[in-house]
Amino acid sequence: MNALPAEATAASPITDPAAPAVLEVAGLGFSYGAKRVLESVGFTVRRGEFLVLLGPNGAGKTTLFSLLTRLYETPEGTVRIDGHALGREPCRALAAMGVVFQQPTLDLDLTVRQNLLYHAALHGLHRRDALARIDAELERLAMKERLGEKVRNLNGGHRRRVEIARALVHRPRLLLLDEPTVGLDVPSREAIVAHVHALARERGVAVLWATHLIDEVRDGDRVVVLHHGRIRAEGTVPELLRETRTANLGAAFAALTREDAQP
Repeated sequence: MNALPAEATAASPITDPAAPAVLEVAGLGFSYGAKRVLESVGFTVRRGEFLVLLGPNGAGKTTLFSLLTRLYETPEGTVRIDGHALGREPCRALAAMGVVFQQPTLDLDLTVRQNLLYHAALHGLHRRDALARIDAELERLAMKERLGEKVRNLNGGHRRRVEIARALVHRPRLLLLDEPTVGLDVPSREAIVAHVHALARERGVAVLWATHLIDEVRDGDRVVVLHHGRIRAEGTVPELLRETRTANLGAAFAALTREDAQP
């Protein structure tokens, strides 16, 4: 897999606590029939921040993303994106967001360029502007030479890069990524994690990154640990280690997600 540009490997920054909030979630709850999936979930992601939503499979991460992207209605709680209430101003809220879903959503029979142009058209971008932005995003992801290839001919890591480029074409304030590296090899995972950290640092994009993989978390990231639909802890890696009196994030995560752990 082609390496990403060197600038994408810099360390994760500590976010300015005074930076404006781009995503605000408060009191979010959800049930599938009688099964409670999320319970009073709340957190904030600020401009330029890389926030990791860390939880085991079945924790409620994908359900939360479905609520944030309005695939599901929000029956309990509130979501604000770039100052817009998702329930009252869905078009403005969603326009400020770019999303990479856990399941691939590219059209395999279209080329990379066609997939991205279609997305740009949905956001009302003029074709000339869209092509310039597409070129720029793919250049940063070392994918510009694959513009004319059909997506079905790309490997998994390259498809993920295209999905990230697509999510950024309309220049969102918020980037949501749900388990974006699942199934990829280690070099591909590391390259994508580094690139998205660089987006937060250099462009001020607010990032919500959902994963169950400990090695994708950096010390400067803020982490929200989700288990059985509840937030078990929130803080930087050093803060979580102090709270759990553990030596590393893996041990802290295990302690916070034990079945007998207190919510």
